[in-house]
Amino acid sequence: MFLLPDRDCQICPRLAAFREQLRAEYPDKFNAPVPSFGPEDASLLIVGLAPGLRGANFTGRPFTGDYAGDLLYGTLLKFGLARGEYKADPQDGLELVGARITNAVRCLPPENKPTGAEINNCRPFLMSEIENLKNMKVILCLGLISHNSVLKTLGAKLADHKFIHGAVHDIGGFKVVDSYHCSRYNTNTGRLTTQMFEDVFETIQSLN
Repeated sequence: MFLLPDRDCQICPRLAAFREQLRAEYPDKFNAPVPSFGPEDASLLIVGLAPGLRGANFTGRPFTGDYAGDLLYGTLLKFGLARGEYKADPQDGLELVGARITNAVRCLPPENKPTGAEINNCRPFLMSEIENLKNMKVILCLGLISHNSVLKTLGAKLADHKFIHGAVHDIGGFKVVDSYHCSRYNTNTGRLTTQMFEDVFETIQSLN
């Protein structure tokens, strides 16, 4: 059974206080720990950093409503890992096929910067994902924080597995793949291009 944070989770006082502030400012938005999205028989787990303010924090579905989602879901559709049409709305009917998406931190952190303690506090939920996805073979880490949290969850030494875009690590019977986060900042600065991101999924297809 998947371990899920309560809608009013108080484990991280700073994040809980920020959530209450946002509920007052945006009472019609989701403003709660964001659940994972995708089938429980997925062979690929995609791990992001945390919900974006006007993305998952507003919509309640990972990477939905912001630019990062445009690139991620567009790529998943291109590689047959999703079906339907992505309309940046959790009611758009989009389905994931063989892939599941979660975040290292389930609540929106101020300035998109969770503390080390907050990342640690949320790790049991990531551990639950990994333990319960019985068909999982590949974990895609979007960014350094995701990479480090996944490695700690798997009991691996960070020094033995450096974060490098496109790298593949053999850890605990899984293939752990690194990618720069598909954020607007990374794409606007050229750190991550669409082709670079698609190349990562080419690698994943060869492993899965």
